[in-house]
Amino acid sequence: MTIDILQKDATSIACDLLVVGRFEGVGSRASGVGADVDKALNGALTQFIEQDGFEGKFGQTFVFPTFGNVKAKRIAVIGLGEKKSWNADAARKIGAHVVKAAERANAAKVATVLHGLGINNVDAYTTAEAMTEGVLLSDYRFHAFHGTKRSEEKKPTRIATFVMCETDSRIGKRAKDGMKMAEVLASATCYARDLVNTPSSHMTPKDLAEEAKKLVAGRSSRREVGMGSLVVKVMDAKEMEKKKMNAALSVGRGSQHEPVAVHLTYAPRGAKKKIAIVGKAVTFDSGGLSLKPADSMMTMKIDMAGAAAVLGLFKAIAELKPNVEVHGVFLAVENMPGGNAYRPGDVVTAKNGMTIEILNTDAEGRVTLADALCYAADLKPDVIIDLATLTGACVVALGEDMAGLFSSNDKLAQKLTNAAHETGEELWQLPLFAPYEEHIKSKIADIKNTGQRGSAGTISAALFLKPFVGDIPWAHLDIAGPSYIERESRPDQPYGATGYGVRLLAKYLERL
Repeated sequence: MTIDILQKDATSIACDLLVVGRFEGVGSRASGVGADVDKALNGALTQFIEQDGFEGKFGQTFVFPTFGNVKAKRIAVIGLGEKKSWNADAARKIGAHVVKAAERANAAKVATVLHGLGINNVDAYTTAEAMTEGVLLSDYRFHAFHGTKRSEEKKPTRIATFVMCETDSRIGKRAKDGMKMAEVLASATCYARDLVNTPSSHMTPKDLAEEAKKLVAGRSSRREVGMGSLVVKVMDAKEMEKKKMNAALSVGRGSQHEPVAVHLTYAPRGAKKKIAIVGKAVTFDSGGLSLKPADSMMTMKIDMAGAAAVLGLFKAIAELKPNVEVHGVFLAVENMPGGNAYRPGDVVTAKNGMTIEILNTDAEGRVTLADALCYAADLKPDVIIDLATLTGACVVALGEDMAGLFSSNDKLAQKLTNAAHETGEELWQLPLFAPYEEHIKSKIADIKNTGQRGSAGTISAALFLKPFVGDIPWAHLDIAGPSYIERESRPDQPYGATGYGVRLLAKYLERL
């Protein structure tokens, strides 16, 4: 898709679809570009709005032909909702609704304006960035495994050209900068989506490590990026054993695919902070010997969504070049019930020497993260953030549209929450409730990997991770809910992987 900002009146653009917006409760009389369209159509826009009962409710849409009275073949009117509710995420969703309107109208070339510009102090940069993200994220499709017959089926027309019109050159320049940012962030998010959507047969631990190498420069371990460099270190099972990553190695013992450890580094000269981002990277989770029911395995290719977010973030970092040193760490394993699989009742030793009693091999993510967090802590960063599809209990607590946030540092939690509100990737902070540590105390080891049924599973899982980061400010994001969707809850998230966390973390780094 080609996207651009044009210094033109929107009604002068020859296109398949011109999109205008209307806030709720402003009456039937058009304003702004809508008024220009209405004048060109001799009042037809106002007439259609009255006849259709169009109220401007958020996302409400109707499309009608122009009969050659303006250069656009059709006009789409999209409801912007109430002005008091307008913000960046609303603009993002409107961008997605533009795509849906274009699909219904079979429009390949679409023109629109900076909807809601200035309302509630949403400026040109933010509006353009959010709308463009909405367009690009909504337009995403994963077709890598469609066969020849499926590829020959007639598909809806996709947007080939998307332009936003702004006659003020100063506003247009700021909007163009926002649009460029959106292209970087949406591309990185869609890359993470691709990784998660890829079947586990094609996304083994080794394949995940290869993706990290590609981000740097093919087979090279270093890539110069602006004032710094992008570096990757990949460790095989033998090197992981030397580094005492025995907890993660235990999880991977049942699989024919050996575990792999990955450490990505972006280190600009003069960086003001050092941040470590850790992702859960279980490329398929059968539950191991504590085998999941068949239905529960159907989407377990997504259990590496945390690592995908790390890779997506580093794809964006290569373009954004923040003045922050960033380390991305993940230990990729496959959890299978092979003859050498770890067992309930086993005791494994993490990198920091803590012993873990394994009660359930399906609580494997926290066991692999124990070693990954220890490795990250050894780098002595200012902050550690991990992302993990860790617990079904978090989905029960918060649903599929929101991640759980746990943090040992209130300022860090607030910064992440603010970034999440900006990107529309919602978080809700849950407590690291110390009394629940009793749930994971072991009689034969330092800690056990699961509590009893009804023991606040999401909180217990976060408390399990806490000892492996030491005193470093830390945040844990349980992304089990929003990392993958099977029903549309937002117009910018088609079926499948969402790439949750990529844009959130990029915004967090940008604001440091």
